[in-house]
Amino acid sequence: MDGSRDGKGPEGPRCASCEKIESLGDKRGGGRLRAYLDLLRPPLAPMDIALPGAAALLAVYATAGTLPAAFPFAIATLGAYFAITSSYVYNDCCDVDVDAVGMPDRPLPSSQVSRSAALAYSVLLFAIAAAVAFYLNPEALVALIAATLIMAVYSKAAKRKTPFSWTLVGLSFGIVPVGVWLAMAPAGFLKAGPGLHEGAIILGAMICITDWGFTNCDASRDVDGDRREGIPTFPVTYGIPLTAKLVAAAWVVGVLLSIALGVATGLGPIYFAAALAAGVWMVAQTVGFVKTPTAARGERTFYQGANYRAVLFAALIVDVLLRATVAGYPGVVG
Repeated sequence: MDGSRDGKGPEGPRCASCEKIESLGDKRGGGRLRAYLDLLRPPLAPMDIALPGAAALLAVYATAGTLPAAFPFAIATLGAYFAITSSYVYNDCCDVDVDAVGMPDRPLPSSQVSRSAALAYSVLLFAIAAAVAFYLNPEALVALIAATLIMAVYSKAAKRKTPFSWTLVGLSFGIVPVGVWLAMAPAGFLKAGPGLHEGAIILGAMICITDWGFTNCDASRDVDGDRREGIPTFPVTYGIPLTAKLVAAAWVVGVLLSIALGVATGLGPIYFAAALAAGVWMVAQTVGFVKTPTAARGERTFYQGANYRAVLFAALIVDVLLRATVAGYPGVVG
């Protein structure tokens, strides 16, 4: 153990008042900044950035055979990231009582960030995302508003009333890559563009269905707090064993849709190799959850799913770059 953490520095025991002063300084300075960053779910950042980045690249490549301009690509990716994290922060605002039981060290239940400050933070993130979406294509703004309203209904009401509220989470997050796609390649309703490509629908369906797996893994790790607070999540109502089977089924369908996405958009061998290898690995993780249906294994599967998506979409980005810039790099189908 580090001496600075157990009260014993290199020159002997340290006074308790010194430690309290240092702790207070941390909370007022860097500790408070860290609390705001923690609200954004840093472990999920690779997935939450790779997904919109991949969607933006793929939209332009699938509809025009080229790469997007750097500025719209960058702001579309960041705007979607702010939209996703805005929903995380708002959900935390609605779950203070539950997190106080299951995750008391989170920024809100530990009083590192007040609920009013967190709500303002969520609104700020949404406002940035909305401004970006409107600038790129009003159709993307419509998608953003729809996704946000669905998520708000889930966080504020549905999750406390029905064990099937996870369907709303998947629908909300499934709309996100479709909105990014529309930002880069308009459907032609509110801004002229190439029309809605089937790849956008497949991508949205893949994220929607795999998010059903994500949400139920997340609910599995929170099952004690949800049960104590009377929140009828799927694991609380039907048990973690059945939930694990639902999670596995969602991921099997999601992996199949990842293959369909590559076929529909003309991707190459790097993407398909990653989709197959990572898909088999991810399905194996869900089988492990079925065999060991515990809250801890649910949490582990939750983060494994995030890693799967980060790898898959990183491979997609590399593949699109090669398909668009290297004449000899082949597509697998067509």
